[in-house]
Amino acid sequence: MIRPVPAIVILGNGSLATARSIQTLYPGALVHGLSARVDGADRVYHEFGVTLRELYRQDTPIIALCAAGIVIRTLAPLLLEKGAEPPVLAVAEDGSAVVPLLGGLGGVNVLAREIAAHLDVAPAITTSGELRFGTCLLNPPSGYALGDLELGKRFVSDLLAGESVRIEGSAPWLAQAQLPEDEQARLTVHVGHAERATAANELLIYPRCVVVAVGPGVADLPKVIGDVLHQANIARQSLACLLAADTEMADPTLREAARELGVPLRFASAVGSLGELARDAIGQAVSIIGDDTISVAVAEQPLDPMQIGRPRGRLAVIGLGPGAAELMVPAVKAELARANDVLGYETYVRMAGPFRADQVLHCTDNREEMQRARHAFELAAQGRSVVVVSSGDPGVFAMAAAVLEALDESTDVNWHNVDLEILPGVSASLATAAQAGAPLGHDFCVLSLSDNLKPWSIIEKRLDLSAQADLALAFYNPISRSRPWQLGLALDIVARHRTPDTPVVLGRDIGRPGQTLRVTTLGQLTADQVDMRTMVLIGSSTTRVIPRPDGSTWVYTPRSYGDKLNPAR
Repeated sequence: MIRPVPAIVILGNGSLATARSIQTLYPGALVHGLSARVDGADRVYHEFGVTLRELYRQDTPIIALCAAGIVIRTLAPLLLEKGAEPPVLAVAEDGSAVVPLLGGLGGVNVLAREIAAHLDVAPAITTSGELRFGTCLLNPPSGYALGDLELGKRFVSDLLAGESVRIEGSAPWLAQAQLPEDEQARLTVHVGHAERATAANELLIYPRCVVVAVGPGVADLPKVIGDVLHQANIARQSLACLLAADTEMADPTLREAARELGVPLRFASAVGSLGELARDAIGQAVSIIGDDTISVAVAEQPLDPMQIGRPRGRLAVIGLGPGAAELMVPAVKAELARANDVLGYETYVRMAGPFRADQVLHCTDNREEMQRARHAFELAAQGRSVVVVSSGDPGVFAMAAAVLEALDESTDVNWHNVDLEILPGVSASLATAAQAGAPLGHDFCVLSLSDNLKPWSIIEKRLDLSAQADLALAFYNPISRSRPWQLGLALDIVARHRTPDTPVVLGRDIGRPGQTLRVTTLGQLTADQVDMRTMVLIGSSTTRVIPRPDGSTWVYTPRSYGDKLNPAR
């Protein structure tokens, strides 16, 4: 099973060398550094508490290079259920101490030992069971599941009190532990996939060695699977994954069943019966129970679901926002973290980084949108997790429309079976408006002045009608070397319906290093004040400018036409 990639969180430059050293242990781990205090971090954050709690809520393992007390006080309000904790460790700034704090059932001591061995120090492990027996019985390794946590706590307590134990079944990791074994012991660790009633003197551990292959059209699937497993005397905890033919990838009932049962959903090419589907996908000797509706395959050893069949491919079209990391929505960050492949215009792909060594980047020219969209579907149809990157919002003059157009034109069923999602971002117009105040606070119109994909006559008509309708205007792609005349003509069209003192906001590279914001008027604006990286916002007849204490101005458009209708007010 794949272990979640940890986040390494530091407060100052003094921790950076130790953080980079730890980072070599965990491919994909990013160093999160406090803004203005850390130079060269992979991710910048502004508030330690907010960042740590967000990572904790996302079940991200946390390696914090700071005092243990700071971490404990920060996370204290979230410590509700021990079984749901991600691993959390505190590491001394110089790497001289490694202290596991939370997540004893999530493998925190494993991480502590790995990091301590790398740093050549002793981990400060205080878990009694692990110190005594060399393993955590309540946190079996990947491929095994614990039967009952509460009974298990009492079981381990009895062991620590001096009782001995006998082991029934086979589990190599238990053979390596220092358990006080006795064939006549009252306590028993039972390892097996058979359904078994719980008992106070037994610790039940289930190898995840069962795959259920599912045919199409099964109603109430989780209940049916549960009934079949029960009839076969197989414990649900031994279920490793659900398997279906790849022709059923788009079936939502399969996804819901896998989610309810808490197991991965995998797919394979159907060449015969469900039993043959399971046997071929597992790739080892298995016993088969069932029919053409539900088939249960039981292997002799625990199974890795990631090696069985393939997942449903996923394609996410994301918006990075204007460029600043703090303006990227959390769902987009999570999507980037899970991606196998990242596609996009090279400038935007680089903005989305840093990336893990195992992530593949496909950078193309900004004019190759349809080729990029088709390539993304080809990759996702192979079962990969693919991200197509846009700046701003993907649905505003960006890749979402191109991806959907590629899908609309395709008859490839594999493309249509891909799990497609569009994730929003902060658009350049909204980011610029927020910097200026609220110039788009009432009805507004967003226009691209580029005639690469539409005739200039259409642009002229839309400019005239939207200006006549007294809408605030936002211009994307306002000018370029190949079309230096269009902005001037657009301003002439707007000027037919606006007074020269109409406020105009010019935002260049908002959200990126070197951003500039300028407030001028329609009468003072000339084309040479604007380039391709400038967002132009033109107010409506009601847009106002008010002073700020620092000498600059706020620009806003009232949500009411009250003042417009009553000029004396």
